[in-house]
Formats: sequence, C-alpha cells, structure tokens
Amino acid sequence: MSNIKKAFENGKAFIAFVTCGDPDLETTAAAVKAAVENGADLIELGIPFSDPTAEGPVIQGANLRALKGGITTDKIFPFVKELRREVKIPIVFMTYANVVFSYGTEKFIAASRNIGIDGLILPDLPFEEKEEFQPLCRKYGVDLISLVAPTSENRISMISKEAEGFLYIVSSLGVTGAREQIDTDLVSIVDVVRQNTDIPCAIGFGISTPQQAKKMAEISDGAIVGSGIVR
Repeated sequence: MSNIKKAFENGKAFIAFVTCGDPDLETTAAAVKAAVENGADLIELGIPFSDPTAEGPVIQGANLRALKGGITTDKIFPFVKELRREVKIPIVFMTYANVVFSYGTEKFIAASRNIGIDGLILPDLPFEEKEEFQPLCRKYGVDLISLVAPTSENRISMISKEAEGFLYIVSSLGVTGAREQIDTDLVSIVDVVRQNTDIPCAIGFGISTPQQAKKMAEISDGAIVGSGIVR
C-alpha cells in the first residue's frame, strides 16, 4: 500500500508545501516541523529550479532565494534524510522534469526512495510522457503523482484511472499563487475523478485562506497550501 494513503486516513488531509533552502535549510526544517506540529498530514518539498513554469511570483521568489543561497539537489538529499529522523508523515518532492533528468532519472528516484520520499510531483510532465518516469518510480516504490487541471476535460477519467498516491487537482488556470476566489467548477472535476478511481484527490493552486482551504476540503479529500505558507 502507498504510504501516501496514510495522509488521508484521518479525515481531510492538510498538505503543506515548502521550498527547500528558502532562505536556508535550517529555516526549511523549522517550517516543516512547525507544519507537522500544527496538523499537516503530508509535506510537499519543492526542489528549486531556475525556470519554475507553474509557479507564481511568491514561489518563484522562493526558488530564486534558495538558488542564490547555493542550494542544490545534492544538498537536499542528506537534508531530507536527517529530517526523516523526526518527520514521520508522508513526504513528496515537487520539482520539474529537467531537475530529475539532469540529475539522472534513475539515480534521482533511487536516492529519493533511499531517504524516505513517498512520491514525486512534476507539474511540467504531460500525462502522455509519464512513461519516461513511471517504470522507474514503480521499481523503487515512489508514487508518480498525476495532476488534473480544469483544461484536462475529457482526459480527466483517463488520468484518474492511472493515478497513484493521490491525485493533484489544480484549482484554476495559470500559475500557483493566492487568489481572491476560485471560480472553477471543481465539483464536476472531482465527480469524474471519483467515478474512475478510489485514490484520494486534493486541491491546490491558489488556496490562501483557511476558509478557502475548508471549502476545497469539503469538495475533495484535502487541500494543498503552498504560496500562503511560503509567503
């Protein structure tokens, strides 16, 4: 059984996103531990990338600060290994396909499993190209987490059927970042997901207030908060 399922066993999951190394790894460790103490069920750790196409200004800024501070993927692996001595809830990496490619895909996924990473989210990886990563993720027991966006439409059922870990539902078009309101018809998207898989789904992108998080958790199995925490 996927370890990620544990995040959804106690009701609605609160998923917290933190960029590694913003502004340094000590701060990242403190932020992760604080999130766990305050009830986070799953942690998403962002591995900084110079061109984070899915991110809005807040997380872009976090990426740049981390990279300026000298953070590298090589420094993140031992950092997570150390963090894992205290943090027992599921942890997933969120980064870009290029980061994994340039590190060496098999080396990256094997190292991720070795330090206790449960899943991998690559927002720039099209569903049709996931075969480049999927077999290696399965080999090492790391869930490759799929994303569904409002534009996925007739592909939602197909993506849902093959989903692993949890399904990341992107709340709105555009990049990450706080939004005043989320107008997407998420209920319909979740309905299609539910018809095609029993894997949990959580909504992210743009959730900036406790009220929004509550609303998103009522529709789905959990809420993902990134920019709100990074800010």
